[in-house]
Amino acid sequence: MLDEQISHDQITRFLSQEEYTSKELWQEVKGTVRKIEREDGVLIFDDTIQEKPYTDENEIMCWHYDHSKGKAVQGFNLLNCLYHVGEVTIPVAFELIRKPVMYSDLKTRKVKRKSLETKNELMREMLRVCLQNQLKFRYVLFDIWFSSKENMVFIKKTMGKEFVCGVKKNRLVALCEEDAQAKRFIRIEDLDWSEEMLFTVWLKDVPFAVHLVRQTYENKDGSTGTLYLVSSDTTLAREALLSVYQKRWPVEVFHKSLKQNAALGKAPVRRVHNQNNHVFAALYAVFKLECLKIKQKMTLQVVLMGSVETFIRILSWT
Repeated sequence: MLDEQISHDQITRFLSQEEYTSKELWQEVKGTVRKIEREDGVLIFDDTIQEKPYTDENEIMCWHYDHSKGKAVQGFNLLNCLYHVGEVTIPVAFELIRKPVMYSDLKTRKVKRKSLETKNELMREMLRVCLQNQLKFRYVLFDIWFSSKENMVFIKKTMGKEFVCGVKKNRLVALCEEDAQAKRFIRIEDLDWSEEMLFTVWLKDVPFAVHLVRQTYENKDGSTGTLYLVSSDTTLAREALLSVYQKRWPVEVFHKSLKQNAALGKAPVRRVHNQNNHVFAALYAVFKLECLKIKQKMTLQVVLMGSVETFIRILSWT
């Protein structure tokens, strides 16, 4: 495809060189981010699992619980932080979930692995770095798997930013501050809901009020689902809150592009070092696709139909 302008050995040397981390990714995307960043930008956090069932196990290529499948799968788990403003989505930080500690499960007697840091702790560290990098944004968006009280308090109180996130239906809330102090809580699903309702509530162990809304949606199979959202920005009306959370959707498109357009799961490498660099390269390739989309003012689909010269520019990091 590339008329032998990039050799197999170049790729091999790149993967085995120094380890490329979130810091190197920021250095590469910083120039583009500075050109498009705005105060109303958002940070989106989400993770994705790339299955690799036939690759030898190590601290990143191991078993992770996949919520979409309801079971553990073998592969690697990638936590991403995306900066989204307007129609542009750029990765600004990432972490591969590492499980270096091996232990024996007392019930099953099987050897398992665990991490030294939780994904929520990694998320807060990534937020600290984004703040140090003086990235302009207003909201942090994430789903129910990152809606811990620690994350909420860190974003609102420590960072001075706002968040919009999903919460589980059994989360406990109080309808006034006095009820919260007296520990009179009720499950979210048991509130007196109507479709256009917006509540101001106090989540258990969260020391500030949040807005709470419910959204009903239809799945592809015709079934219906219910999503509960909370926002620390109590100036938002219901429709504005839903509109802000809709900006989280680009992370799903990003993960799809990583797997389908940047060959995230197709690296024939075994060492942790090389596997990490392959993930970095896939992230950087999707970033370059986004740059081409901005420059050419095209959709991603049109960019991907471009010429050989386009793909050479995408791979210019080699």
